[in-house]
Amino acid sequence: MATLKSRLLSVGLGLSLMGTGMAQALDCSPVSSWSLQWERPLPRQGRAGDTIGGFSAIAYGHRERQLWLLSDLPQAELSLWGWPSPSGSPRLLRQRPINSSDGGALDGEGMVLAGDQLWMASEGRRTPERPPGLLRVNPRDGRTLQTVPLPPDWQAAPGVGLASNAGPESLTQLPTPGNSLELLMAAERPLLQDPTDQVRLLRWWWPAGRAAADAPQASPQGWLQLPEPQKGQGAWALTDLLALPRPAGQGQRLLALLRRFTPPQQWENHLALYPLPAPGERAAALQVWDLQAAGLTPDNWEGLALGPPQQQGGASLLLVSDDNLNPLQSSLLALITPKPPHACLTSP
Repeated sequence: MATLKSRLLSVGLGLSLMGTGMAQALDCSPVSSWSLQWERPLPRQGRAGDTIGGFSAIAYGHRERQLWLLSDLPQAELSLWGWPSPSGSPRLLRQRPINSSDGGALDGEGMVLAGDQLWMASEGRRTPERPPGLLRVNPRDGRTLQTVPLPPDWQAAPGVGLASNAGPESLTQLPTPGNSLELLMAAERPLLQDPTDQVRLLRWWWPAGRAAADAPQASPQGWLQLPEPQKGQGAWALTDLLALPRPAGQGQRLLALLRRFTPPQQWENHLALYPLPAPGERAAALQVWDLQAAGLTPDNWEGLALGPPQQQGGASLLLVSDDNLNPLQSSLLALITPKPPHACLTSP
């Protein structure tokens, strides 16, 4: 397996961000707001005329200027896309269905591309046929190479575990020294045994001397506090998580993509900055931004990744929406940038 640090592509892409010179100075300003640069529809048909959509995670390759999208409908699928032209949509280059080792259904919700392997979070349904898990996949042919079960407190049992269709929803790579690999997983909604206003985090790590192809260890990593529910409105959920580069002397920061759906068809989308909580602790948001105020179409936005550097090296974020194969929705790709353009994504 190639050196992880040199070949890392992930939903977070934190190491790639630092490598492009986009790491921010410690004395720069915090982000005051976000601005929509463009929003493009994605096609509803694949290369063979098949129906596509349900995009739940995104990764951006800085060197190749290509996009990787993970779909969860009707079966997990990884697709590669070319960067869109100034006025066009991305071009679909390749599709790879992801097949489970036992032939069961997979629901891909979060991914990290590390070297020549893909780590994927698969959402569960509280049934033996659809358990949640962490999977190692060959992205070239879609074969599942390894399935790692979640810890017991995440598994379905009376009164405990993930709710059905409630995660794990996201997977991101934590910046670490050297060539070690650490992953951070998050639920979409609270576990059944947890308070209703917080989502649980799980850290995956490999003991010293172990290769990334070996089974990782799982450790609790605290909770993130969700916005307070409002009467007559749906509950907030976490749909993706992005670990930001960690400047020297500062704590780890996370960007969380939050979604609220209120029937029959009302969507709200926020972006929140959190500190990484210590095990056993709960972290409140340091800052929250309304993405509709930035110009983003209210929809089922599920994927978040660092995008290409902007003029003079400013940062950007890519988002992708999940259309649920619903004719009333569209699969959308969007690029947003912070105000001011050189704001520190990790501040305050």
